[in-house]
Amino acid sequence: MQNTLPNKIKTISEFHQLRGLPQPKHPLISVVRFEEFQALREKGTEILLFDFYAISLKRGMNHHYKYGQRNYEYDFNNGIMFYMAPNQLLSVEVDDPASRPNGWMLMIHPDFIWNTSLATNIKKYDFFDYSANEALFLSEDEEATLNQLIVNIQKEYNNPIDTFSQAIIISQLETLFNYSERFYQRQFITRQKVNHEILVRLEDILNEQIKDEYLLSQGIPSVQDISEKLNVSTGYLRNLLKQLTGLSTQQHIHEKLISKAKEKLSTTNLTVSEIAYHLGFEQPQSFSRLFKNKTNQSPLEFREKFN
Repeated sequence: MQNTLPNKIKTISEFHQLRGLPQPKHPLISVVRFEEFQALREKGTEILLFDFYAISLKRGMNHHYKYGQRNYEYDFNNGIMFYMAPNQLLSVEVDDPASRPNGWMLMIHPDFIWNTSLATNIKKYDFFDYSANEALFLSEDEEATLNQLIVNIQKEYNNPIDTFSQAIIISQLETLFNYSERFYQRQFITRQKVNHEILVRLEDILNEQIKDEYLLSQGIPSVQDISEKLNVSTGYLRNLLKQLTGLSTQQHIHEKLISKAKEKLSTTNLTVSEIAYHLGFEQPQSFSRLFKNKTNQSPLEFREKFN
């Protein structure tokens, strides 16, 4: 099974065939149970690239999941949800091919939601851009809620298709995603130890990158750069910080820059243009605009208070 090239799965039917499942009853949406998989994977690494959305709840197995160059392990003693948008790369390292997972996988082709409310609304669910280490850890009650919604979806698409079928399934999907978003907000609060560690590391990284030598050589740190150093996705970090501090990642960066600017304005004779340059701004006007936006006064007005 070892292959460095991704196995691109264009249709839900192709995935059914890959796992030895009967052809889906609907070409654009399907729910499958992991215990029904007939095609057992070999030991090694499997790289998959889907052209459709894939939402899964897994428990009862130990695999290594890899996004990009990052590896993550889960014990799956409790239900864990994963969300993947089309064209996201997933690498699964299988240690024990005989280990059979429990749970389900919901696949939705983009064509199924086209011209529905979900076609636009699905973009607001940031968890489709989260990485494997930002999976949703469910309580028993939360898992039961989502499982019931999957049963409802499966029951509806197993019924004969009529003019109401798509609308009913779309409504169930939106409910599933809204519950998922609620549970993620809960997770930001309840996983205090992990989240506190991220905040501490964020503070350390920003303190290092706001130093003069870093700003002069590298410029103002970007949200992407900060996220990569924290090993989290930009969306997850933004939502986590919003929940815990009320500020986005960009706002945290700006707060550090303004604090550094105030220090230089009050303790040095550097001009505003020189300070802007030391802080990594290419244009002094950009620095002055940000400073006034954050403090309601210009850099010179702030300096005058110390003269």
